[in-house]
Amino acid sequence: MGRQEWRARVWVGMFSALGFASALGAVVHGLPISQRLHNALWKLLYLSLGVVVALFVTTATADGWGERAGRRTLPLMLLTALGFYGASQRLARGFLVFIVYEAVALLYALAVYTQLARGGRLAGAHLIAAGILLSIIAAAVQATDMQADILGLPFDHNGLFHLVQIAGLPVLAAGIETSLNP
Repeated sequence: MGRQEWRARVWVGMFSALGFASALGAVVHGLPISQRLHNALWKLLYLSLGVVVALFVTTATADGWGERAGRRTLPLMLLTALGFYGASQRLARGFLVFIVYEAVALLYALAVYTQLARGGRLAGAHLIAAGILLSIIAAAVQATDMQADILGLPFDHNGLFHLVQIAGLPVLAAGIETSLNP
């Protein structure tokens, strides 16, 4: 399997886990469900988000230091995702644990893709870095109690997070596509 194919599979895994987490989030936030089901879905949601972050770090490592480094990083990052999941379940402020885990990972990935873009070593790296930056901004918004009315619609910090993230994902996807098909 070539480098592009392996990277593509890891990216597909990351977006699949993100889609699954998004669907769980829609159910947890948008549907009237029992507290027991709510709690069970939140556990799956945290695990899915942990995998998203782990796969993101894996691809950043592969892009920065080669597929071999990425392949060696993958099992370690999946174990880290399980560690994050365990910590999020044991600590009263599980979401704060996720914010810290995500922030460290995204800052690492931002540094990698910024360097790749500056050195011209990976097509699309500038778009990936921009998508990551928008994700960091979205996470920062979500960690606040910010509220805003946009076009007459009220948005809390979670709604604002999703609006910023909606802007970031196509930028990230465009960068990934460019990097896979230079």
